[in-house]
Amino acid sequence: MIDEAAIRLRWNAVGSQLDERGRRLFAAAEVRTAGRGGLAAVSKITGLARSTINRGKQDIDAQPLPKGRVRRAGGGRRSVCENDPGLIPALKRLVEPATLGDPMRPLLWVSKSIEKLAATLTQMGHPISADTVCAELVKLGFSRQSNRKADEGSKHPDRNAQFDYINAKVIAAQAQRQPVISVDTKKKELIGNFKNGGSDYRPKGDPRRVNVHDFEDKKLGKVVPYGVYDVTADTGFVSVGITSDTAEFAVQSIRCWLERMGRQRYPDARELTVTADCGGSNGARVRLWKLELQKLADETGLVIRVHHYPPGTSKWNKIEHRLFCHITQNWRGRPLTDRLAVVELIGATTTKTGLRVESALDTRSYQKGIKVSKAVMRCLNIAGDPFHPDWNYTITPRRPAET
Repeated sequence: MIDEAAIRLRWNAVGSQLDERGRRLFAAAEVRTAGRGGLAAVSKITGLARSTINRGKQDIDAQPLPKGRVRRAGGGRRSVCENDPGLIPALKRLVEPATLGDPMRPLLWVSKSIEKLAATLTQMGHPISADTVCAELVKLGFSRQSNRKADEGSKHPDRNAQFDYINAKVIAAQAQRQPVISVDTKKKELIGNFKNGGSDYRPKGDPRRVNVHDFEDKKLGKVVPYGVYDVTADTGFVSVGITSDTAEFAVQSIRCWLERMGRQRYPDARELTVTADCGGSNGARVRLWKLELQKLADETGLVIRVHHYPPGTSKWNKIEHRLFCHITQNWRGRPLTDRLAVVELIGATTTKTGLRVESALDTRSYQKGIKVSKAVMRCLNIAGDPFHPDWNYTITPRRPAET
């Protein structure tokens, strides 16, 4: 007589907790133990079909399956790719990199979400679900990718050599206890109740309300932050201009840094080493930049050595990742409501490594489009270095009679 109560007890305690193969083997073993009439009883108790239990009997007598498998080769429903050989080639054509709007491709001017891919494939005669599309993309080695800023355009053949040259000059100046500064213009900022990137802590459900459109306020306008970063002291000065980003404004910012911070830290300075980008208001080909630096050298008596980073490599300028990035993080999520707010937020920027920043508002008006003639350039006391004189040059103070 079959003890159905005992079988049910063992099934509830052990058998029902097993995977598909384990349940088949458990039921088959119970049938063999029960003897005559055991198949019907075990099928009733476990809910497994008699054919499933019979396959379990075959599994008991067969060789063990490889580790991790619950079915023998050929078991289960065939994959969608096996049923539709044209599916994977069609999916590859949709997701392979191509020019946006290629008329030969079904997906035009849209992002390739798995839902859109599934819908497009179905319309092409390859019925498939979004989940299956996702699984097949993973098998093909695809994943969602964002843009990466990595291409620097044409690479100058002397790019690395210029980096090494700048590094050697900076180390030499620091060894002689002479100031080394990195200069650049930060992005112009709108003044007013405008959205600023990032987020900050506020009471839940109470975000700061800002203007919907970022149209410049004609009264408040924009500000132009020009930074001077002391590479050795890890300090910075940012002059906040209210008109234009010109070479005159750039050199005036360096002059302000000297008066407010530079002279105090380097009272015995004889030279000033400046590293700058190759373009913008402090570009290597800007005549007004060199003329204003000559004026600064004449006023201060400092020999000014200038080194420009190669074109397309501005992100390697130290001021970018040692000063400007921290300023941006400091005012994230905060509208720059007035000029004073900009100055105060810049001046409050600090880091764990000891960065200290000062800032001041420059209310002067700087004229754009000032032309410097060749005759004026010939009067400058400027000499190019042996290596790339267009990127590396020295400006020496002129005698009073020459000015």
